[in-house]
Amino acid sequence: MRKMLFIFNPNSGKGMVKAHLPVIIDTFVKGGYEVVAHPTQTRADALHKVTARGADFDVIACAGGDGTLNEVIAGLMQLNVKLPLGYIPAGTMNDFASSLEIPKTMTEAAKLIVEGETAEVDIGSFNGDYFTYVAGFGAFTSVSYETPQQLKNMFGSLAYVMEMVKSLGMPKSYRVNVSYDGKELLGDYVFGMASNSKSVGGIKGLGGKDVFLDDGLFECLLIKNPETIVEFQMTVNALLRREMESEHFHFFKASKIEFHSDDDLPWTLDGEFGGNCRNVTVTNMHKAVSVFVKKA
Repeated sequence: MRKMLFIFNPNSGKGMVKAHLPVIIDTFVKGGYEVVAHPTQTRADALHKVTARGADFDVIACAGGDGTLNEVIAGLMQLNVKLPLGYIPAGTMNDFASSLEIPKTMTEAAKLIVEGETAEVDIGSFNGDYFTYVAGFGAFTSVSYETPQQLKNMFGSLAYVMEMVKSLGMPKSYRVNVSYDGKELLGDYVFGMASNSKSVGGIKGLGGKDVFLDDGLFECLLIKNPETIVEFQMTVNALLRREMESEHFHFFKASKIEFHSDDDLPWTLDGEFGGNCRNVTVTNMHKAVSVFVKKA
């Protein structure tokens, strides 16, 4: 029998992982796996478990939100062996799972791990740390990790909207120098992100069209500082219409992007606080992780 390390966050989403746990593990066992299940205890527990024990298994699977997935993938990146990853989305947004068309139903996602095939996807490096699908700074980036888990469980994506409403108003801008592919941008931006996903924060299209998770490229969006309330509204409207070529944005694709600022930039990585950094290098780790997906 193949050996599987199954890591799950019992508090993700509405805590429904615990209710589905017997069926999930039964599905894995019937699929020929000897399963070791580990419920996460604290932040970074999934990361430590994978780095400490991951090499003893044939497959790593996890159930949780974007934060849990981020920790597991960071652990996989630190191993010297490349192991296939199965993901059961159990969070509030699950952008990465949506991009890969992984079923939202936990039992169906478990079946996919047993019956599916693997696809190699890109992973991001952030000053030596890792992120799965998005690194961003500026306006609204704190919403995901500042929203209480209890609120997320009760209201789902509406909880993010509620927290975002609190932070509405003219957002703070940051003077940032952005370098990529021999090009350089210098401007005042209220938001910036490098993403590898078809949706961010549950909103589809923020990465533009033709997003591929294995092309070695990030989609980078920079939102220029609106100087008036009218310009702010025009910027919001352009964003809602996904007009990436709008004069209010800088949008491009690149495999490596450098950000430099004289001020501390508040960063978020996959919805978790990534620190306040003035100098950041984001690098695309091309096809670094193999994930179970539906058979073609």
